[in-house]
Amino acid sequence: MLKDEILKLKKEKNAVILAHFYQHDDVQDIADFVGDSLALSRKAASTDADVIVFCGVYFMAETAKILSPNKTVLLPKKNALCNMASMITYDALKKYKEENPERKIVTYVNTRAEIKALSDIIVTSSNAEKIVRNFEGEKIMYTPDKNLGLYLRDKLGYDIEVWPGHCYIHDRLTINDVKKLRKEFPKAEVLIHPEAPLAVLKQADFVGSTKGILDYATKSLAEDFIIGTDKGIIHALKKANPDKKFHLLSQGLSCFNMKRINLEDVRDALKYDQHQIEVDPEIASKAKEALDEMMRLS
Repeated sequence: MLKDEILKLKKEKNAVILAHFYQHDDVQDIADFVGDSLALSRKAASTDADVIVFCGVYFMAETAKILSPNKTVLLPKKNALCNMASMITYDALKKYKEENPERKIVTYVNTRAEIKALSDIIVTSSNAEKIVRNFEGEKIMYTPDKNLGLYLRDKLGYDIEVWPGHCYIHDRLTINDVKKLRKEFPKAEVLIHPEAPLAVLKQADFVGSTKGILDYATKSLAEDFIIGTDKGIIHALKKANPDKKFHLLSQGLSCFNMKRINLEDVRDALKYDQHQIEVDPEIASKAKEALDEMMRLS
């Protein structure tokens, strides 16, 4: 069986398998740890594994390599990229910094290593608000997700400029989607990821990260939920809450790149050590400074 072959190879290579919540169900089930991207990288760094197999997209595997430079990091599918991460370039951000030296560069973890290296601090969807609160009174550029940046600006009232990037699946959500599902499931609580447009987020009962959505639904006394994030999270939600019901806010909530990886890719990554992730040491060092600053303020 393919699953048995993966487990055998994992033991032989002293590997740990990480899977993001947005991966296919069977990939999540074979993983040692399932979670958000940064939490997974931190978990891998704390293990004694020699090899990290990261079932996610490229920037996640890069972050794992930055935090675990002496471990081998494998991305099962080389072309598993992130559309949002491609919406900001090193040259464009460098130019912005030169023209706006007074702006603190607060960067979402969904970015490549060279962007993190230009940043003052990194944030995630779960800690962005907590960290940005430390910069009250300062001028901020939030990169690259305009939606999460606008959400923070609206909630905190800070001087925040936003980069014109977005997550292509969350950005397509509309108020009409919420109205339609609320009408269909009037007792359901609406839980939405902050990568969605601000107008949509204002319709939610809860706004939070993927893990935040999982935790909220698990603790809530409600039995019915409308979920505004990638459909991959439904698997974890049902496993943790078998007696509750979950409805996707839109059937379009499925990241193509996150779904590229299958069990054969995981097997082949372990078997052939393929698609190893490397990060330029200078870039990695600067990116780690921004990540460490996040850890300090988290």
